[in-house]
Amino acid sequence: MLAPTPVLESAQPTTTELVFEVRGLTLDYETERGIVRAVDRVDFSIAQGERLVLLGPSGCGKSSILKAAAGFLKPAGGSLRLRGREITGPGPDRIVVFQEFDQLLPWKTVIDNVAFPLLVARGLSRKEARERARAALSRVGLTRVLDQFPHTLSGGMKQRAAIARALATEPDILLMDEPFAALDALTRLQMQADLIEIADELNITLLFVTHAIDEAVILGTRLHLLSAHPGRTITTFDTSAFGPEDVGSVAFETIARDVHRALFERKGARA
Repeated sequence: MLAPTPVLESAQPTTTELVFEVRGLTLDYETERGIVRAVDRVDFSIAQGERLVLLGPSGCGKSSILKAAAGFLKPAGGSLRLRGREITGPGPDRIVVFQEFDQLLPWKTVIDNVAFPLLVARGLSRKEARERARAALSRVGLTRVLDQFPHTLSGGMKQRAAIARALATEPDILLMDEPFAALDALTRLQMQADLIEIADELNITLLFVTHAIDEAVILGTRLHLLSAHPGRTITTFDTSAFGPEDVGSVAFETIARDVHRALFERKGARA
């Protein structure tokens, strides 16, 4: 069995302008059978403009880490810091985009869905909120459906609207939990390309969760690999050189194979 050959073995970003830091993060859940450890002493950092992808098998704690980053789950140990401030609860400086298509309020139009958090969390006037919402929807190609209701949109359009809503709030970090998993293959590829373009244009800092290796390599500037339950750090790969246009190339297939080996060809690893 060949040993994995990660391009970058450090969990630290390549620049010093840190936005998000996780130190010794341990996450537990209370169940009928007692305390279950989901994540065990994980460390990583994300610099401004980086796209860090958490990658690992089902049950490794990827979504739990995202919930803790959003402030919905209190750590059993360690800390999470955003621009040096410890995260103690939810806040408008972090926005989550989920996998589900029903993230939008069904009784509000698309533009009002995007404007809503700007009114509530940012305190903007209705005019300012709608102007910013319109600009965000334009970025994701939804200007023609501003006044439609969510039930009239396709799955991909609903996800674009959810991303527009997140962009409009201008968070310090965008948290994404497998947002393209339920889309068809062609729509998923287009959404991945669009997200990279928008993230690069706006210098967005992104923490993205997926279990798909190809998607991780395409989207991430770095991959943080987690072991099977409980989630522990395996290693980190630098994938900043890869994008949608590299899919199928020898270099892309090589790094995807190395990531797979790091995840699953370890003693005791489970899919």
